[in-house]
Amino acid sequence: MLQYLFLIFFVNNAVAELKRPNFVLILTDDQDVVLGGMDPMKNVQRFIGKEGITFTNSYVTSPICCPSRASLLTGMYVHNHKTVNNSLHGGCYGENWKDHEKQTFATILQEAGYDTFYAGKYLNQYGTKEAGGPEVVPPGWTEWRGLVGNSVYYNYTLSNNGVPTFSTDSYLTDVIRELGVSYIENQTESKPFLMVLAPPAPHQPFTPAPRHKDAFSNVTVVKSPNFNIIAEDKHWLLRMPPSPLPDVMLPELDQVYRSRWETLLSVDEMVADIIGALETQAFLDNTYVVFTSDNGYHIGQNSQVYDKRQPYETDIKVPLLIKGPGLKKNVENRQPVLNIDLAPTIIKLAGLDIPNNVDGRPIDVHNEDIGERNMLIEYYGEGKDGSVDKECPWKYDSGNLAQCYPQYSCKCQDAKNNTYACIRHIAERIDKKYCLFADNENFSEMYNIADDPYELENIVNHVFPAVKYWYREILTRMLTCSGAHNCDHPLEPLINIF
Repeated sequence: MLQYLFLIFFVNNAVAELKRPNFVLILTDDQDVVLGGMDPMKNVQRFIGKEGITFTNSYVTSPICCPSRASLLTGMYVHNHKTVNNSLHGGCYGENWKDHEKQTFATILQEAGYDTFYAGKYLNQYGTKEAGGPEVVPPGWTEWRGLVGNSVYYNYTLSNNGVPTFSTDSYLTDVIRELGVSYIENQTESKPFLMVLAPPAPHQPFTPAPRHKDAFSNVTVVKSPNFNIIAEDKHWLLRMPPSPLPDVMLPELDQVYRSRWETLLSVDEMVADIIGALETQAFLDNTYVVFTSDNGYHIGQNSQVYDKRQPYETDIKVPLLIKGPGLKKNVENRQPVLNIDLAPTIIKLAGLDIPNNVDGRPIDVHNEDIGERNMLIEYYGEGKDGSVDKECPWKYDSGNLAQCYPQYSCKCQDAKNNTYACIRHIAERIDKKYCLFADNENFSEMYNIADDPYELENIVNHVFPAVKYWYREILTRMLTCSGAHNCDHPLEPLINIF
């Protein structure tokens, strides 16, 4: 009898092990959603969107690669993981990050028995000599194929479990696709798995695969109402000349726009092949597939050239689609979500405990109510030595200005005091944004997105003082919050102040 009970115990545990879900996360680089960045993604929409949930209010904690990716991996706001920009001294794969790296969703799943795999871009400074070189394999990954440095399409080095491998002529997105398919084909039902694929597209230099070159030759940049306008009521960096951009820049914007779409076609093919491999290996029904990006992008809005780093919807709003066991199909979900929510969501869906230091909250994938949420967006401007071209007329102010090049008509894209924090406030009858800049003007901006989706009118000086005070107070508190409860409930709801 005792042997029989032991047999039941072990069989039940084996069955429970098999039922633990798998996870596939596909993370693109600089893919917008506001300017039509999902239009080329027919396979993503077919195999993930129509088979799952498309989140229409999905945001990132910071509109730049390294801080955003650090937030996604840890579930923490930027002020807590302290990766504030893309430089090593700004925490991008610096010593401080290596402490937080020990507790990502990957380390938690791996410790719980998951097999884990990563291929593609990680953090911008990963693998550089100053950060320890490609011999370093981040904790949490059973199989590691990490890109050394920032996104490129050719002439790159991958760390193959700590062994650097250089390639000149293999298109990186295709290599990541092949690695992903091969990984799935070699999995068995004896162990659940987590796979993250992080292709370079559509990041600069916008190099499409040869088979996709000129696929969108007739496509032009979106001429939204805020395209190439004089941004008179916005912070100083946007008011900086030239404004509007000269006509000579416009063909360049068209070329960038269509090239970005062309780079995404190889990602879309990768998604189809990954879904196909999951289906062939009989994993699809027990796998959550997540598609998202690390930040958005602007191309010509507010007379900026092409980049991110700004607090506007183009830069902070990203695609997020999730399909998986038990989820509704072909639905849109309006609940406000942040990329810090993905780590606790994956951990919870895996049936594991979420650490107390996680600032995000698990996405309620079965809830379609919008609810109410105040989301914090942080950006810490980065001045770069040598990034103000000598042909540009701007004085080099102690490294304050950054990315000022003749090909941008000398319109600078960043500065040290392009530093700000915003509250993105979404509820059933509220759709607002409040931003405070750490510049010489202590500039502030506020937009009613519901009535002004292109953020044309800064209403900060036209709202009740009590409303402005409430947003400033909640912003101050959120900049020091830690843990999901504190970051979710810094103040009473807005309606309670009247």
